[in-house]
Amino acid sequence: MVVKFRHIYSCLVIYLLLIFGFIFLCTGVYAENTNIVRDTTNCLIQRIIVSGDTVATFPIPDGVVIRAKTDDLIEFDFFTDFSNQEERFKFFLHGYNSEPEYWTLKNSCNYHNLKDGEYSFVLKSHGTLAEERVKIVIHSSFNRYYISSIILIVFVIAFFVIFKVGIVDFFNKSVNDWHRDSIAPLYKKYVKTEPEVNEVDSRKLIHKATVKYDKATVLFADIQGFTKIVEHMNPETLIDELDKFFIYFDEVAEKHKVEKIKTIGDAYMCAGGLPEKDSTNPIEVVLAALEMQSYMQKSKHSGNMETGEFWQLRIGIHTGSVISGVIGRKKLSFDIWGDTVNIASRMESSGVAGKINVSGITYQLIKDFFDCEYRGKMPIKYKGETDMYFVKGIVPHLSKDKEGLIPNEDFKTKLQWIRYNDLEDLVLSQLREELPSSLKYHNVKHTIDVCTQVEVIGRAEGLNSKELLLVKTAALFHDTGYMVNPVKHEVQSARMAREILPKFNYSNSEIEAVSQLIMVTEMMSEPKLLMEKIIKDADLDYLGRADFIPLSEKLWEEVCLYDGKISQRQWNVRQYEFISKHVYYTNTARNLRQVNKEIQLKKIKEFLV
Repeated sequence: MVVKFRHIYSCLVIYLLLIFGFIFLCTGVYAENTNIVRDTTNCLIQRIIVSGDTVATFPIPDGVVIRAKTDDLIEFDFFTDFSNQEERFKFFLHGYNSEPEYWTLKNSCNYHNLKDGEYSFVLKSHGTLAEERVKIVIHSSFNRYYISSIILIVFVIAFFVIFKVGIVDFFNKSVNDWHRDSIAPLYKKYVKTEPEVNEVDSRKLIHKATVKYDKATVLFADIQGFTKIVEHMNPETLIDELDKFFIYFDEVAEKHKVEKIKTIGDAYMCAGGLPEKDSTNPIEVVLAALEMQSYMQKSKHSGNMETGEFWQLRIGIHTGSVISGVIGRKKLSFDIWGDTVNIASRMESSGVAGKINVSGITYQLIKDFFDCEYRGKMPIKYKGETDMYFVKGIVPHLSKDKEGLIPNEDFKTKLQWIRYNDLEDLVLSQLREELPSSLKYHNVKHTIDVCTQVEVIGRAEGLNSKELLLVKTAALFHDTGYMVNPVKHEVQSARMAREILPKFNYSNSEIEAVSQLIMVTEMMSEPKLLMEKIIKDADLDYLGRADFIPLSEKLWEEVCLYDGKISQRQWNVRQYEFISKHVYYTNTARNLRQVNKEIQLKKIKEFLV
């Protein structure tokens, strides 16, 4: 009797394991550690969908594992608190791509045709500082079908074995009890229906999430003659082609930090200058437009359309102010509104297939970078007339190729100077807000003076545009470390530069060069390269200026505050010794300041008599 019971028990255990294995492989989702209670305030993912089937919903249990086939489409929807204007996301699939450098307002993403292996989906929230991870295991469709078939066969054999020993009733009762006592409570605990948002709350969310951008560039792209194409093309081929184009457009937009807004049928809409405000968005949007048109031209030459008719793209672009916000009640989405959107749409509809049509306002902002052709005026309702231009390509001296599609290093440097203006606004604002008020000398004015002087000396010494950009960037950051610690502040300044500059498209080599220039401003550092000599001279430019005495007194106040009080005479002695040994390293600085520096030295000597 004992032997028979053990035999029945073993068969039952095998039977249950086979059921779980079969369900696991068929449904594609398996939750580990589902008994762990989550703090739902830090939950970010609203639902996970595999090939159209929702396999997990908010809150996603800790340790959940998504198992899918190589040809499955895996989608993630984020549960966003749109009342928080700072709510932005970073997401990436570890093992597939790396963490992006910038935050986005996108509240969904998807992955398709992943290779066999294990991945980890990581979602980060800028607003709540929360982070969520989901493990994904991918098996090939063939292996999955093969394993499922084997498990099904074993399942049938085990069923007949168990049936033969006479435990069908026992099995049914055990499974029902187990489901009632174990599975049902867990299901009720973790699977919750999406809370409804009433009409009043929805309006509040939209109001709080609304942001105005004074300078954004909107792009509309539309397939020429799409209605005619639809009539002659196989529906599956049509969707595949359209999907291929839009996927590429998404990649181009992300490359140039342009935010995709939406697609409607054959129309594609994106915008630059949001969610992060910047001054370079007109140029970046036009670069994206050139890549899109180039791709469509290459697709035309490949000749893969079944009808023999090639798809051509009309693109319209306009720059101006927009309002962004979140719309919807149950399915929230991000959108933008305003005259700028309407005019960009008119630019597209008034354009020509295969060309990029921009407004006069956009032209004024991009004309130094792109070769444009004037094509006349277009009436705008309630706005009068606006000029229109076709963008032919990048101007020859800023282009790598004859077609004017690839920017060269001079183009990138010229564009980086515009980004520098945004960077300067950011850093100076931060200095005004966070520098201690006790700093009478190393304040915002000193940083501005050094930035001005490095440009004066740098141009006179013959620095090229990129070198001048790097030394001026270093001047901008050289005293930011005072916001953290006045002791060895140069180290902190270099650290802050490494954190901030990647967001403004500085390369790794450029960031390293800026960091080295910052460290040269240390008191005992000896400059060797020309750029190092320039920033060193600019930092101590005050020694030969007419306002040396008042500036020296402000520096004395700082020294007394941080290093301990010293008398006026002791300070004058220290200053006299320092200036007597000091030398300017560049000819420009010597010509500008050396004579006056010697005059100041005589004044200090008179004070000591």
